[in-house]
Amino acid sequence: MCDPEILPIYYAETGIIREVAKIKTSDEEWQKILDKKTYEITRMGMTEPAFTGAFYATKNAGLYRCACCGTDLFSSDDKFDSGSGWPSFTCPVSPLNIKTKSDHSYGMERTEVICARCDAHLGHVFDDVPPPLYHRYCINSASLSFFPGIIVIRHE
Repeated sequence: MCDPEILPIYYAETGIIREVAKIKTSDEEWQKILDKKTYEITRMGMTEPAFTGAFYATKNAGLYRCACCGTDLFSSDDKFDSGSGWPSFTCPVSPLNIKTKSDHSYGMERTEVICARCDAHLGHVFDDVPPPLYHRYCINSASLSFFPGIIVIRHE
């Protein structure tokens, strides 16, 4: 038996990076753990319709975590109204906590955003925002859990 894949994950409440095991859960287990909408979006790469997600208009202060594994992903300090109908952020709490990859689905060329710890599909990142924002992380509400009132310590 081989050792689990270990990766660094940033914890935004404490400002600490911890070495943790990558989460490798079977598709059958994800179906048991997650509700249907969260499963379809995070595990099958679907997208919720614009302006329908729970967090697209949320203005409360707090921390957004992965709905599948709880990894810290985005701060409300970096959230902005892009007019797209999805929660939009200028950056993640740490580049350690996400991965990106090319996505050529639906005849489009985009950059997919994925949770680094559990490989959940979160949404896409676009470079179509003028300075000083630059990036628009367009994230599905169903891929997130929101924890109000948590103060985020930034990791560059």
